[in-house]
Amino acid sequence: MGWKEAAAPVLTRMPAVQRPEGHVPFKRKLAWTAGILVLYFFLTNVQLWGLAGGGDDLFGQFRALLAGAQGSVLQLGIGPIVTASIVLQLLGGANLLGLDTNDPRDQQLYQGLQKVLVVVMIFLTGVPMVFMGNFLPPSQQLAQSLGIGILGVQALIFAQIAVGGLLILFMDEVVSKWGVGSGIGLFIVAGVSQSLVGGFISPFGQPPEASLLKTWIAALTGGIQVPPLLTGEGIAFVLIQLQVLDLFTTLLIYGVVVYAESVRVEIPLSHARVKGARGRFPVKLIYASVLPMILVRALQANIQFLGRILYSQMGESMPDLLGVYATSGGSVYPTSGLFYYLAPIHGRGEWMWWLGQTAAEPWQIAIRVLIDLTFMVIGGGIFAIFWVETTDMGPEATARQIQNSGMQIPGFRQNTGVIEKVMERYIPQVTVIGGALVGLLAVMANMLGTIGNVTGTGLLLTISITYKLYEEIAEEQMKNMHPMMRDMFGD
Repeated sequence: MGWKEAAAPVLTRMPAVQRPEGHVPFKRKLAWTAGILVLYFFLTNVQLWGLAGGGDDLFGQFRALLAGAQGSVLQLGIGPIVTASIVLQLLGGANLLGLDTNDPRDQQLYQGLQKVLVVVMIFLTGVPMVFMGNFLPPSQQLAQSLGIGILGVQALIFAQIAVGGLLILFMDEVVSKWGVGSGIGLFIVAGVSQSLVGGFISPFGQPPEASLLKTWIAALTGGIQVPPLLTGEGIAFVLIQLQVLDLFTTLLIYGVVVYAESVRVEIPLSHARVKGARGRFPVKLIYASVLPMILVRALQANIQFLGRILYSQMGESMPDLLGVYATSGGSVYPTSGLFYYLAPIHGRGEWMWWLGQTAAEPWQIAIRVLIDLTFMVIGGGIFAIFWVETTDMGPEATARQIQNSGMQIPGFRQNTGVIEKVMERYIPQVTVIGGALVGLLAVMANMLGTIGNVTGTGLLLTISITYKLYEEIAEEQMKNMHPMMRDMFGD
C-alpha cells in the first residue's frame, strides 16, 4: 500500500473552506476580500496575552514580506504557509509525491498534505520562538498570579500564535475561493503599503529617519542644516539624507515592474466552431509573477532564523565559522561567518563601507553581495519553474485549458499535444528569464534603498500583486458583463 492510500483517510478529512458551487458575483468577492483584510488588520493589533514585552523580532527585515506583526496573534504571519509551500514544491519538483494535480482526489490529498505541513511548520517555528532565547518574553507577574509558572505562560503564548497561524491559513483559503486574488498576496500588500505610506507622509520620527515629507519640510524650514549643494557632501546629503535616492529607486522599480508586466508574447487563438471568434494567449515576461520570490526570501529567512536560534542557545561559544553576532538598537545581526554571508543585503549601510555603518571588509561585502545575487537570480528562476508547474500554468496545463475552451492555434491541428509543443517554445524560457529578472530587481532595490525602508522583494511583490489584482478585477467585470466568457477563463 502506497503512502497515498495510507494517508488518504486523514488528508481527505482535513478542515477546508467549501468552494462556491456556482459563479460568485463580483460584489460578493469584493465583500469577502475586504472583510478578510479588516480581520487581518484587527488580528495584527491583538497583542499576545502573557507577553512581558515586544521582544526581539526573529524575522527582522523579513517581517513585511512574511506579514503579521511582532508580539501579536499573527506573530508567525504567512511564514508557515510559505515554508510548507517550499517543501511541497521541492518534493513535487523531484516527483517524490506521485500526485496528479489534474485528478480531483489527488488535488484533495495535496491540499490536505499542505495543511499538515503548515501545522508542522507552526510547531517548528513557534516552539523555538517561544521557548528558546528571549524572543517572546513571558510575564513573570502573570505566572505568579495564575500559579502556572513561566513554562505555563509560555505554553499560553504558543497556543495563541498557533491559533493565529491556523487562522491566517484559512483566511488565505477564503480569499482564494471566495474573494479576489490570494490571501497571501493581500496580506503582503497590506503590510508593505503601510510602510510605504508611512515612509511618504508619516508625521512621526526625526530626520533623516523620518518620512520623506517631514524630512523635506525640515530641510526647507531650517529644521536640519543643509550643506552647500554643489559639493560632494551636499550631493550625498540630498541623495541619502533627503531620501532622493530612495524615491528614485522606488519609482524606478515601479516603472520597471509595470513595463515588464506589459511585455508579452501573444499567441493567436481562434475558435474551432464559432467563425470569426478570435483571441490571444499572452505569455508575459514575468509569467510566473513575482510570487516565487516569496519562496526564495522565505528560504533565506529560515536560514537566518536557524542562525538566531543557534546563537540564542550557544551565545559566545558559537563557532566563528558559523557566525559572529552583534547587537545594535535592540536587534541582533551577524557580522561575519557563514550566516553573515548567507544574509541578504537589506540597505545601503550594509555594503557602502565608506559610510562607516559596517565593520566588514570590502572583500567580505563583495562575497555577500555575490551570494545574494546568485541566490536570488538562480533561485528566482528555479522557483518560478516550480510555481508554473504546480499552479497549472505550464505548457501541458495551458494546452489543455485552451483545448477545453474550444480554441485552437491557427495553422495547427486542434490537438492538445500540438498546442503543448507550441507552448513549450515560449513558456519555459520566459519563466526562467522572468524569475531571474525579478531576483535581480529585488537585490538592486535592497541595495539602493526604498521609501519607508521597504525591502526590494516586498516592493516588487506589492506592485506586481496590485497590478494583477487590477487585471483580475477587470476579468471579473468582463465575466459579469459577458457570462459566456466564463468558459474561456475556466470558471
